[in-house]
Order: sequence, then C-alpha cells, then structure tokens
Amino acid sequence: MELWHGSEEIVRTPLIELCKPFNDYGAGFYCTHSPELAQEWAAKSIGGCAFANLYELDTAGLKTLDLEGPDYNVLNWLAVLLEHRIFQATTALAQAATSYITTQFSLDISNYDLIRGYRADDSYFSFARAFVSNQISLEQLEQAMHLGKLGIQTVLKSPRAFERVRFIKALEVDTNRYAPLRAQRDSQAREAFQALRVEPDLTGIYVRDILAREMTNDDFKNFN
Repeated sequence: MELWHGSEEIVRTPLIELCKPFNDYGAGFYCTHSPELAQEWAAKSIGGCAFANLYELDTAGLKTLDLEGPDYNVLNWLAVLLEHRIFQATTALAQAATSYITTQFSLDISNYDLIRGYRADDSYFSFARAFVSNQISLEQLEQAMHLGKLGIQTVLKSPRAFERVRFIKALEVDTNRYAPLRAQRDSQAREAFQALRVEPDLTGIYVRDILAREMTNDDFKNFN
C-alpha cells in the first residue's frame, strides 16, 4: 500500500511516541492515498515550507478498522471522534448527546493496526457539532460528510504498523498553489453545508430522537 503524509518537514521515520493524542482517532500517523490531498493538507499557508512524504506499507497480517465499511455507520465514526478530539458541549442536550453517543456507539480501537475513515478537519468537525447540538439530522450529517470531498484518511495506530512503513521520497509542496486549493476546498464544503441546512429535515432522525428512543447500533445496521 502506498501512503502519503503532508507535513511541514520531511518525515523519514515516523515514530509513534511523537504522535499527538488529540487527533481524530487518537495518537497515530495520519496519511492519505492521494498525493494531491497530502500536498493540500501540508500547505498551511502561502510561502510556507511543506512536504508530501511518500511511504510504502506492508499490510500483510495487519488488522484494519474500516469505518467506511458496511458494518459501521456515521455514529460509530462520531463516537470515536468525540472520544479523542476536544469538544465543547455548550448545552445540556449536547452534553447528554456526547455522553450517549460515546457510550452506545463507541468502538474498541485498541486492537487495530490501521484505521480508515473520514478526516475530521475544521469543516467536518463543525458538521459533527451541528448534529450533536440537534441542528441537523443524522441523514444531513451523512450527506455533509461527502461535501467538498475533503478526504478519507488511513491512520497507522500500532507499533507493528509503524515497523512496516518504509519511506520512499518527499515532494516539496508549492504552497502558492496548494494553500489556496486547501482553502477553496474547505470553503466549498462549508457553503454546501449551509445550503444543506437551510431546509429542515422534517422526516429525519435528530440526536434528540436518538436519546428519547434510546437507539443503539442495532437501529442503524442498514443506515449507510
């Protein structure tokens, strides 16, 4: 498997002990299959220093949690996200929703070497906050996750996965080109989201419904 990692420096040897804990799926090495997205993710500002690092990963025997797979739904992704990202629940409903989702829809990710799922950048994270605050329905959240094509990421989680990754090369990123592309993709996702939430979803499932009905994973087996 080829993986790309966008960074402000060349990362020849990814080290699990240097990974930050408050990322989407906790401490890990976050990558994409797309060299274009890696360059966008690396280009934080025009004129800055950025690199797209290419790796080869031997996946033989590695256990992968695919949050995009048929066995999981967007609430499983959200539960993992809420457990690892800093989230300010500003209302009693949002606090109750955060607690319930992380209790009922959480997954034990400790035994996985790799995790594949949505990349929760600022746009996607704002969509998740809107759902937890009962502002959009679950169906609208599912639609929102595809806005702007912000990307699917593959994350190395275990020491075994880190041992299997091999650095190939690094491309210097033209930040004059890719920083505007990054901003444009985010802006397009936000604009599409605002258009999506203008019309209320009168038949959809809102977080208040999930709490009131005490819904669980069994209620969403065929949701995706």
